[in-house]
Amino acid sequence: MSSNGKPTPQPPAAAGNGAGGPPKMYQRPIYRPQQGPAKRGRGGRSCPFSCCCCFFWTVLIILLLAFIAAVVGGAFYLLYRPHRPAFTLTVARVTKLSVSSTATAPAVTDAIDVTLTARNPNKKLVYFYDDFTVTAATAANAVPLGDASVSGFAHDAGNITVIKATVSASALAIDPTASSDIKKSGEFPITVDLETKAGVKVGGLKTKKIGIRVHCDGIKVTAPAPPPPAKKKKLAKAAADAPAPAAVDDAPAPPAPAATVARVCQVRIRVKIWKWTF
Repeated sequence: MSSNGKPTPQPPAAAGNGAGGPPKMYQRPIYRPQQGPAKRGRGGRSCPFSCCCCFFWTVLIILLLAFIAAVVGGAFYLLYRPHRPAFTLTVARVTKLSVSSTATAPAVTDAIDVTLTARNPNKKLVYFYDDFTVTAATAANAVPLGDASVSGFAHDAGNITVIKATVSASALAIDPTASSDIKKSGEFPITVDLETKAGVKVGGLKTKKIGIRVHCDGIKVTAPAPPPPAKKKKLAKAAADAPAPAAVDDAPAPPAPAATVARVCQVRIRVKIWKWTF
């Protein structure tokens, strides 16, 4: 106690072992590693490397698939030796032909008989066709001359099938500027087209059908001869009461001679991409 009667302050106890309490343990500070700058995502320097890797693997996969397809296709070719079907136009004959005399809106009425032979040159492949759509047109300006339909069939290996159709039109409007392509007398060239879908059968395996077009050109047909004039017969007065024979009027025109040709037709595969067909 001090001289003025106030208690003397005591110095603070040491931080170590003190008489007034238990000893305190030394705690080592926890090491916390400092975080560096945040790593950049795909938009940083690693992006070009990743793009190169993706491009490399994509190209590698495409090349691998192409190689496998080439190997399979080569093996298929060696085993089966596939060939396209062969179509030949043998007969084309115009049995009826008339063009209206209207200069502004001419129309054609006709009938054309065509005969084709379809040959499957393969030994192990079978073709199967949907229904055919047969059309004819002039060769110069593709003036339509009508159409027809032929039922589809299965084309066995080594088989030859005869296809017959009558392409016809009734008052079909045509372009006035191209009506001169259709000659009422003499020869004029035409083209014949067949369109269908075809598939291939190998053993028990069937492929998906794809569109094909058979194009035949270089065909010359002849218009039928005009009908003979009407014959008028006069009856004698003595046979006035006898039944008169029927007068021959509007006799049908004799058919034009059949154009026997051997035109090898082209078989083309038709590919449809969205709205366009090639």
